[in-house]
Amino acid sequence: MSFAEQINADIKAAMLAKEKEKLAALRDIKSKLLLEATSGSGAEISDEAGIKIVMKLHKQRMETYNLYKEQNREDLAEEELFQAQVLETYLPKMMTEDEVRSEVLAAISSTGAKSPQEIGKIMGLLSGKLAGKADGKIISAIAKEELGKL
Repeated sequence: MSFAEQINADIKAAMLAKEKEKLAALRDIKSKLLLEATSGSGAEISDEAGIKIVMKLHKQRMETYNLYKEQNREDLAEEELFQAQVLETYLPKMMTEDEVRSEVLAAISSTGAKSPQEIGKIMGLLSGKLAGKADGKIISAIAKEELGKL
């Protein structure tokens, strides 16, 4: 079952179960998938592209959640958090900090980077390899820390 088919099946299940909040999050995913499919070649989008879309939506939800928390809007914050949790079920398992650190160390040894100025080599290698599995900010922070030790 493709990613888009899974979303459609989950929308039907949420409609039958009358889960309004979950349905709103799923419909948002579906609308972004359809928008992406019609903006390009018209072909169905890949699972990887679908996951990228869900990652972007999740990040937006978490940013909005934090904004609402800062403004003491608990009612709106809870709704955003719930939708973010629904989106998390479609994301791949994120790597732990230790796993990212081991990947960074492997990349440092394979590229031969010796100083923090060479972080571009590390990020170039890891950004594609760890896409969807680790946040770029975390990768960058660990790379800077490890390169600073050299």
